[in-house]
Amino acid sequence: MKLIIVESPSKSKTIQKYLGKDYIVMASGGHVCDLPEKTLGIDIENNYQPKYVVNKDKKPVIKKLKEAMKNTEEVYLATDPDREGEAISWHLSKELGLEKPKRIEFNEISKRAVYEALNNPRDINQNLVNSQQARRVLDRLVGYKISPVLNKKIRSGLSGGRVQSAALKMIVDREREINAFKPEEYWNITAILNKIGEKTDIKALLNDYNTKKIKITSAAEAKAVEHNLKGAVWTVDSVKRGVSRSKASAPFTTSTLQQDASQRLGMSAPEVMRYAQQLYEGIDIPGEGQTALVTYIRTDSVRISQQAQQECKEYIINTYGEKFYPTKPNFYKTKTAKAQDAHEAIRPISLEKTPESLKGKISRNQFRLYKLIYERFVASQMSDAVYNTLNVHINAATDSGTYGFKLTGRTLKFKGYLAVYDNQTSEESQPNHLPDLVQGESLEFKELLSEQKFTKPSSRFTEATLVKAMEENGIGRPSTYAGVISVLAKREYTIKEQKSLKPTKLGEAVVEFMEKNFFDIVDIKFTAEMENKLDQIEHGEQWQKIIDDFYPPFEKKVIKAYNIEKKIKVENEVTDVPCDKCGALMVIKNGRYGKFMACPNYPACKNVKSIVEKVGTCPICGGDVVKKRTKGGKYFYGCGNYPACNFMSWDLPAPHLCPKCQGIMKIVKKGDTTNYVCADKKCMYTLAKKDEKD
Repeated sequence: MKLIIVESPSKSKTIQKYLGKDYIVMASGGHVCDLPEKTLGIDIENNYQPKYVVNKDKKPVIKKLKEAMKNTEEVYLATDPDREGEAISWHLSKELGLEKPKRIEFNEISKRAVYEALNNPRDINQNLVNSQQARRVLDRLVGYKISPVLNKKIRSGLSGGRVQSAALKMIVDREREINAFKPEEYWNITAILNKIGEKTDIKALLNDYNTKKIKITSAAEAKAVEHNLKGAVWTVDSVKRGVSRSKASAPFTTSTLQQDASQRLGMSAPEVMRYAQQLYEGIDIPGEGQTALVTYIRTDSVRISQQAQQECKEYIINTYGEKFYPTKPNFYKTKTAKAQDAHEAIRPISLEKTPESLKGKISRNQFRLYKLIYERFVASQMSDAVYNTLNVHINAATDSGTYGFKLTGRTLKFKGYLAVYDNQTSEESQPNHLPDLVQGESLEFKELLSEQKFTKPSSRFTEATLVKAMEENGIGRPSTYAGVISVLAKREYTIKEQKSLKPTKLGEAVVEFMEKNFFDIVDIKFTAEMENKLDQIEHGEQWQKIIDDFYPPFEKKVIKAYNIEKKIKVENEVTDVPCDKCGALMVIKNGRYGKFMACPNYPACKNVKSIVEKVGTCPICGGDVVKKRTKGGKYFYGCGNYPACNFMSWDLPAPHLCPKCQGIMKIVKKGDTTNYVCADKKCMYTLAKKDEKD
C-alpha cells in the first residue's frame, strides 16, 4: 500500500479514482504549518529564522496521516506544483518524519499525468521552498510592523501589506488623475453623402484641411466649417482596398482568465479562482465520478504541450474543417517580462469533454467558466479571421480650400477562430457595409452633422483592469491578485460602484500616510524589483540576504512613523439627515454590508440608520421600490411600503405588471436601449420603454 498526500479533498477523490485500491490518497487541507498568529514568529537576530508552528486545525490531520503511514510502504507528496505547494510538502516531510521524501507533481489531474508523476519522483526543491519562505517572512515583517502604526495613527482594524498597499496606491493614483483631469472640447463633423442616383447613405468624418490634419475645438469653428462647405464639390479622392487579418488570443493565464471572466461573465476575481480551482481539482459528474476538467490554474505561461496541440489540431479539422487550422501551428510568447514558464497555460484536459456534454451535470458557474476556458483554448489554435478592408478619402472643394473626409470599414471574409471565440470589442465585431466607390467619382451631398465632444479621463479600475495593471507592473503574482482585491474591500479601502473600484476616504488616507512614511512599500517600481528578487531565490539566491537588505532601514521608518504625534482624521461624507437621538447631521460610513448612516458623535451616540436607495416604482401599490440586502449578502428589490405591500423582485422591476400574464416585468438595458421583459420564462413578453403606455 502506498500513501499519496495532496492538498484538497476534491483532488484526493479524483486521484483515488484513477489509482484504485493499491493507493491511499489523503488531503492536508492546505498549509499544515505557518508563522504563529499572535507573535512575529521571526528571529530577527538569528538571520531572520522563521519559527513555524503546526496550525491548530491541522493537528488532527497530521495525526491521521501518521496513522495511515503505519500501513503504507511508501509516501508521495503531491501538493500543488508551485512555491506554496513545495513549502507544504517540505512542512509535511518535517512533521511526518520523512527522511527521504518523494515529491511528485503534475500539471493536470489525469490518469496519464498521475502515473507519469509516480514514475518520476524527485527530491523537494529547496530553492522553491526558500522562495516561499522569503515571501512569507517579508510579508509578515511588512504587515506585522505597518498594521499597528496604521491602527494607531488612523483607526483600528486596518492593515498594510507589501502587495496590497501598492495595489491600493494604483487605485488612489487613478482617482487623483480623474479628479485633476480637465476636459477639452472637440467636435466631430460627419458628412452624409450618396452615390449619384442611389439612396444608401455614406458617412465620412472630417479629417483634414488642405491636406493638413484638422481639429475642431469650438462651436464657432464647427459653424465656420459648415458655412464654408455650402456649395462644396464632393469627389472621391482615393480608394484603398485591402485585406486584414486578426489573430486569436493566447490560451488563458491566471490573470487573463480573471480579466475575461470578469468582463464576459460578470464574476469577481475571487469567484473566478474558486470555480477554476473546482474545475482543476475535480467535480463529481453523474455517471463518471470525480473528474478533473482543466490543467493547473495558477500560471503565467501561454505555452501548451505538443500532445495538447496535436489533440486540438485533430479536433479543429474534424469539427470545422481543414481551412480552420493554420498552415503552421500557432505559438505564443508571454508578454510580461517576469512571467514564469513552469506550467502550461490553462486549458481543458480533454477536448472530448465538450461544454455541451457537461451541461446540466455541473453547476451553472462551473459550466460558464469551463466553456470560456475550452473555447479560448480551441480558438487559440485556429486560423486567423480575415477581413476585406476599405479606406476612402473624399475631397470637398470649396472657395476657401479643400476639406478632406475619411471613410473606413471592413467586412468579415473568413471567420477563422471567430467561429469559436470572439475576442473583438462589440464595435470591432460589427460588420460594416463597404460602399462600392471609385477614385474620381462625384458624390451628392445630403447633410452635415456636427457633434460636440469632450475628452474623458482614464476610467477607474475594474477588477479586470486592476489585475491586468498589476501583472504588467510586476506587482504580486497571479495567485495573489484575487486575495489582494478581497482584502482591499474587506478593510474598507475600496468600494464598488457598478463594476468600478473606487477608493474610500479611508483608502485615500492610508495611501497618503504610506506615501509620507513608507514610500518604498507603495512605490510600484520598488515593489516590482522586490518581486523580481524573490523570484531569483528559485535559482539559488540566498534568501536571508534579500531580507537583510530590506529590513534594517524599514524598521527605522516604522519607529519614526509610530512616534509621530499627529493622528490622521478621515473625513466622512456628511448627509442632510439629522440623528434621531442627538440632532447631529449623520455621516456616511462603509460597513461589511455596504454603506450606512452613523451619528458623528460616536461613541457618545451610537445611533445608526440604513441607507434607503430608491430605484423605481412599485408595480403593485405605486410606492417606492428600494434596493435591499439579504442576510446572506444578496441584493433584491422590495416595496418601501413593506409590510403593507410585500412586493419583491430579484431583478430591477418595471413600474407595471406584464400586460400579457400580469407577472413581474424586469428592466433590461442593452446599450442605449431599455426594454421591459416579463420575468416569467414561459411568457417573456417584451415591451420597449418608449412604447410604454401610462
